[in-house]
Amino acid sequence: MPRYFITYLGGNQPSSPEEGKQHFAKYKAWLSSLGDAAVSPANPLKDTSTVNPDGTVISGGTTSISGFTIIDADSMEAALLIAKACPFLDIGGSLEVSELMQMSG
Repeated sequence: MPRYFITYLGGNQPSSPEEGKQHFAKYKAWLSSLGDAAVSPANPLKDTSTVNPDGTVISGGTTSISGFTIIDADSMEAALLIAKACPFLDIGGSLEVSELMQMSG
């Protein structure tokens, strides 16, 4: 079965701790609804650094990636349906869905 990488981009911070708890409850319910399809369900990112081609390192990223989820789905269409149900979209974030390629060796 193909495996898909859902990348979380942007998104607004909650305006209050209560709003954050409500959103997180929706997110946990969405992840739970995925069952075994959620291979690596919740992977937030922090403290990003960027390594440039010349070897210099700068603090911060060059994109707005805030995390990722890896899922199993029968097709790209099925993976997109899963992504469309993600509550991350409710907070102004967007999602990129990519099929993971299997490398030999």
